[in-house]
Amino acid sequence: SHPLLCPLGIKCGGVLSAPSGNFSSPNFPGLYPYETECTWLIVVAEGSSVLLSFSHFELEYHDTCAYDYLQVYNGAARDRGNLLGTFCGHSPPPPFSSAWHVMAVVFRSDRHVAKHGFAAAYRKDACGGQLTGLSGEITSPRYPESYPNDAECHWSIGGASGGGPLTLVFADFQMEGGQGCGFDYVALFDGPTVTAPSLGRYCGSARPPRTVSSTPHLLIIFKSDFNIGGRGFKAHFYSAGECQEVFTTIKGNFSSPQYPNFYPNNLKCQWSIQLPPGYRVKVFFLDMELEGRSSLTGGCDYDHLSAFDGGTESGSLLGRWCGRESLAPVTSRSNRLLLLLHTDRNTAKRGFSISYVGVVPMNVSCTRTDFHIQIPVQSLAQLERNRIYLGTPSCAAQVVGRNFKIHTRFDTCGTESQRRNNTSVIVSTLYIDFSVGDQEDIHQYEVQCEPKRKEASVTLIAGPDPSRLSQAENLVDAQKWEGEAIEAREIKSQDTSDIVFISICILAGLLMVIAVVGLVLL
Repeated sequence: SHPLLCPLGIKCGGVLSAPSGNFSSPNFPGLYPYETECTWLIVVAEGSSVLLSFSHFELEYHDTCAYDYLQVYNGAARDRGNLLGTFCGHSPPPPFSSAWHVMAVVFRSDRHVAKHGFAAAYRKDACGGQLTGLSGEITSPRYPESYPNDAECHWSIGGASGGGPLTLVFADFQMEGGQGCGFDYVALFDGPTVTAPSLGRYCGSARPPRTVSSTPHLLIIFKSDFNIGGRGFKAHFYSAGECQEVFTTIKGNFSSPQYPNFYPNNLKCQWSIQLPPGYRVKVFFLDMELEGRSSLTGGCDYDHLSAFDGGTESGSLLGRWCGRESLAPVTSRSNRLLLLLHTDRNTAKRGFSISYVGVVPMNVSCTRTDFHIQIPVQSLAQLERNRIYLGTPSCAAQVVGRNFKIHTRFDTCGTESQRRNNTSVIVSTLYIDFSVGDQEDIHQYEVQCEPKRKEASVTLIAGPDPSRLSQAENLVDAQKWEGEAIEAREIKSQDTSDIVFISICILAGLLMVIAVVGLVLL
């Protein structure tokens, strides 16, 4: 190794490039010196990983390790997104396996209280290891080249703080086949050892299905026999919970892992929002700071957040974002939306905070004198009709067939006349009360009518956080309503209000003519 000088002239740290080795805190097993900082960079052959373990560990204790500490990084950069853990006190760190061929270890002491320090060993490992991150990637030896014969690798995944069940997804899989997978195979276990329940044994060229453990641990074993190989496999794993969530409530919020602290590197996290048929999903970006755009391409090539319509990556892309941007809300075209966070090996940032609200399917139309509002009962099946009202609770919806309906004249229900863009419009507020117990949850939609043109629109004005919803968006547009179809006869029927209006005009004209004739005759 190549020793580096600590601030006080103590030799410690360095580059460790042998296939295996040992290192320890300065003066070990004696007391380490005060005000010391050492960095060891472990570099093994590319394509291998680093296995790190501790045989002795004793540092000054603090509940957040603010005084003396040891940090382990997954890679060369002292990037917070690469941090595998910070340790102090008497409990040794768990064994670590790097995600690639580089690992960094940093030791720091302050000016008070010295202890005996630590002793550590590392070795190159061609495959397998202990993986403790929220997410990561594993491949067979030499992938995508043919894997070696007589290989056996064990990956034990789990142990991340606050980790939930693990999901394993195979991106590529090609191995020697055979009935019963007795030659080359990948075996999965629902726990840290082979005594745990089996989650499957796979071989051949068919990709194994997505696998979800029932515990925060997953064991993967790869084994090859003495002949006939294949390309092997590539898989990624992620911890459920803050990296993999499904939302079915009408509104909610979520954030990137460890927000507002820096998110980890090597993530592929997904949040799926699945609402009842007819709804659309409106997403509000409350805060976002990811790694910036590529200086070469100008694109979000590194860390990025993507939104897909329809709930899968094969759906249409609604947007792909990175850097530090203030983003306008995004609305899906269907009742499902998928958000995907992808982070690379370095440069982590604060991440994001997002809220969403389900846009209730409704049809709003108007005449010169009335508002007509329809909402499918199935969209608000848990609500009583008095929870849906226009302007005031006295103007509650009626249940007509399979719809909630509000039919009201402009001079009632809190409507008011305004001028917008030099045009007279009639405006009111539709309230939908989702409150449960003491938890108030009232969504507000502004309904607007331009009587001359008989054109109506509806806008979500309050959902997850009214102070954030200044950028209202028209929710009707020209899109067809995905709920109960309005009966054709209702659409085609002539507005009775128009007939009355025209009749009054004709009658007034006749009366005027009679009056003029009468005056002439007199």
